[in-house]
Amino acid sequence: MNGDTKKKSTPYTVPIGPVHPALKEPVMFTFQMEGEVVRSVDFAPGNTHRGIEWMGMRRNPVQIVHLTDRICGICGVVHSLSFARAVEQIAEIEVPPRADYIRTILHELERMQSHLLWAGVAAHELGFDSLLFLAWRVREQSMDLIENLTGNRVNYGIVQIGGVRRDISDEQRPIIEQGLSYYRGLLDQMKTVFLDDSTIRMRCRGHGLLSYRDAQILCAVGPTARASGVAMDVRHDYPYCAYGDLNVQPVIPPQEFGGPQGDVYDRIIVRLLEIAQSIDIIQQCMDNMPAGEILWEKKYPKLLSVLKKAQGEAIGRVEAPRGECMHYVRMDGNDAPATWKVKASSYSNLMSWIPMIKGEQLADIPIIVASIDPCMSCTDRVTVIREGSAANLTKEELTRLSREKTRRLSQC
Repeated sequence: MNGDTKKKSTPYTVPIGPVHPALKEPVMFTFQMEGEVVRSVDFAPGNTHRGIEWMGMRRNPVQIVHLTDRICGICGVVHSLSFARAVEQIAEIEVPPRADYIRTILHELERMQSHLLWAGVAAHELGFDSLLFLAWRVREQSMDLIENLTGNRVNYGIVQIGGVRRDISDEQRPIIEQGLSYYRGLLDQMKTVFLDDSTIRMRCRGHGLLSYRDAQILCAVGPTARASGVAMDVRHDYPYCAYGDLNVQPVIPPQEFGGPQGDVYDRIIVRLLEIAQSIDIIQQCMDNMPAGEILWEKKYPKLLSVLKKAQGEAIGRVEAPRGECMHYVRMDGNDAPATWKVKASSYSNLMSWIPMIKGEQLADIPIIVASIDPCMSCTDRVTVIREGSAANLTKEELTRLSREKTRRLSQC
């Protein structure tokens, strides 16, 4: 054999999913590999569609709030708040200032527990399980605070059309202050174990790159976009709740960490710094919370009467832990909305996987996939594409197709 002839690797396909130990939710990946290097990648969600939007368009807005809390196990306040804000705009309902501050506090507590949950998952994907246990132990304090304020650790049921269901009492204020002090004391430790560890730096720095341009072209949102230097945050760009009274700036990797490079390491930096930002926001809300009512209307029959007469359309936008979340609602003077459509942040971020993964090694796939903090239950919907045109399937059409397949199989 000629010594100048280089042996070429034979390309091969590696399927991962839809159920796999490295994936916390079902999604199908297909990787074209050359040796250990990924040359191309494709993915297919669609395994967790639950028909929540269809159910919602057969219920009144007050009932739908309970559904929105269950779109995602992490972002209950995010989805219920986004939906409520859309309905409030249509019905011209003015939320009391105190309720807006309480919404903001719970919104930021949810961001903290979400980022800490992600930090534990990221550590696990790297094989650093002792750090997983540390991150999730620290997360428990935020879950305890949420439970103390709402009565639940998951599916909080705190947001209502026109305000919130529960007030923050004088007895609860010291508990919140104690929780904030707990996180202030641990924040430097969390930064040290995540950002100064040589193994994490080697596994994350320079891997899963998403350039500033790609982040914009692919419409990435949240920490995924901000880690690439895109200074975009709904709380700053389009303030809602109490954020208009606060100084909230988009968090991008500072120069002390080398500035935004758009890799997995930068996405860790953004989330840790956002935890510190959430602590400051909650403290400001506690210090400046106005007195007054927490609901626009306490009597449900009267509220439902107003909502039934509402006509128009609106979009509710909030900054979820994963990025911008939008709920589109159209009402036409009936009990149930005529249209309700959810666009969760993961839906915007999934396409970022393709440039992130190309050129990386097979062993880096789990942490790169996890770095955008994907949520498939927020994202999935049913769409059929035929000859370049897309059409959403109704329940009746799905039922018909299912029955036809049953008949075909029974004849075999």
